[in-house]
Amino acid sequence: MVSMDGNSVAGRVADTHASNKFYKAAWRWHFYAGLYIIPFFILLAVTGMTMLWLAYVDGRDGERIPVVPQEQTLAVSKLADAALSAVPEGELKTYLAPHREDMAAVFRVDRDGAANMVAINPYDATLLQIYPRRSGWYDFMDNLHSDLMLGVTGDRMLEIAASLGMVLIATGLYMWWPREGGWRQALFPSLGRGRSLVKSLHGAAGFWISIVLTFFLISGLAWTGVWGEKITQAWSQFPADKWDAPLSDITHASLNGGRKEVPWALELTPMPASDPHANHGGSASTPDAAGTDTEAGPVTNPTLDQMDALAREIGFDGRYQLSTPQGETGVWTFSRDSMSNDDPNPTTDRTVHVDRYTGQVLADVRYEDYSWAGKAMAVGIALHMGTLGLWSVLANTLVCLTVIFLCVSSVIMWWMRRPAKAARLAAPPMPSSMPFWKGAVLVGLLVSMAFPMAGITLLTVMLLDLLVISRLPGLQRLVS
Repeated sequence: MVSMDGNSVAGRVADTHASNKFYKAAWRWHFYAGLYIIPFFILLAVTGMTMLWLAYVDGRDGERIPVVPQEQTLAVSKLADAALSAVPEGELKTYLAPHREDMAAVFRVDRDGAANMVAINPYDATLLQIYPRRSGWYDFMDNLHSDLMLGVTGDRMLEIAASLGMVLIATGLYMWWPREGGWRQALFPSLGRGRSLVKSLHGAAGFWISIVLTFFLISGLAWTGVWGEKITQAWSQFPADKWDAPLSDITHASLNGGRKEVPWALELTPMPASDPHANHGGSASTPDAAGTDTEAGPVTNPTLDQMDALAREIGFDGRYQLSTPQGETGVWTFSRDSMSNDDPNPTTDRTVHVDRYTGQVLADVRYEDYSWAGKAMAVGIALHMGTLGLWSVLANTLVCLTVIFLCVSSVIMWWMRRPAKAARLAAPPMPSSMPFWKGAVLVGLLVSMAFPMAGITLLTVMLLDLLVISRLPGLQRLVS
């Protein structure tokens, strides 16, 4: 009995010793991942929160301009003429129908390569405002949020930060997972003083937000250039061969206009093309709001008013966007999606393309036509951007404030823990011998395969540590 008790005690001590070493290794990775991502996460939280409220109050394109409702609105063509008069020699690109009867109609009119937004009173066609497109505070914040205004370089930097964020969450959960103190200590901060109080608040807040933050990181990564565009998005696009229509050599991304506006599931899908040699005197078969075919009358070179009437007829009520044909094989495009603040419900996403010569519907893509990944992203991006109504704006604001708190509190904890006047980072020390090293390598490989930019970064840091830092005592003192 004594021998068995002694063996069990020794086993528990060995397990505890091994667990402590693994804890210190996780802590070190948590520290270095945080060291890189803190400035990026603060930037993403601040810009994201600002965009939330700008879009809710003013609209992504500044289109929430109030008007006094009257009995009857004018034809869209008359409103378009007023917009074109405001930009002489301009070319009409897009019509943004009003959200409500007390809001302006907005047109995008381009001239000499510059895009202008023109707000028109839909009741008397008076000019309300004219302003350069993509020039407001929303767009400034959006450019910072998407690529730091550095193009591909900024996109890759943010993708690394988001990928390392997954490492940060995994190591943070491991360190804060309830052991001796139970779930109450993990879920609720304990009152204390100094660093123990900050650590308790940091751990509890991080534990609560971990699932939400994981969702935000994955939905954001889906827009990035490597994990998003080249891996996930490329496998989840709507297959254009489902359309019985000729295809153009441009994708739906051409409709973005410098900002992510096209639904994720369609962005890489080729656009259909109008047929210049079609039977212009033929009749067009068009689906109604219920999705059934109805026989439209003969249409030849349909006008803006006819296209607006068709959009309303087939179910585009309230706010929607109407893009004009570009080029000889261009198409009319009706679109409505929550990402563009057209509708708060992402399951109503719909994009319709119409032949510019015959008025025949060439393609009609709805939410239910998306792949499972496309559906998940339609809902996920709406949650990420807070376009589901005031409740989602408030919820996302809370998430952004929590992220900022986690970043600031981590810096405070480091400042309190660092040796006084020490000219080094004072990172948690790496254990001399790593238990369960095979398991750690396996976890690293899985992370690397799931998120390539995180894998490249981890491998680079490990090689740097092995080949450079470990051989230079001065650098060892700096990072230890």
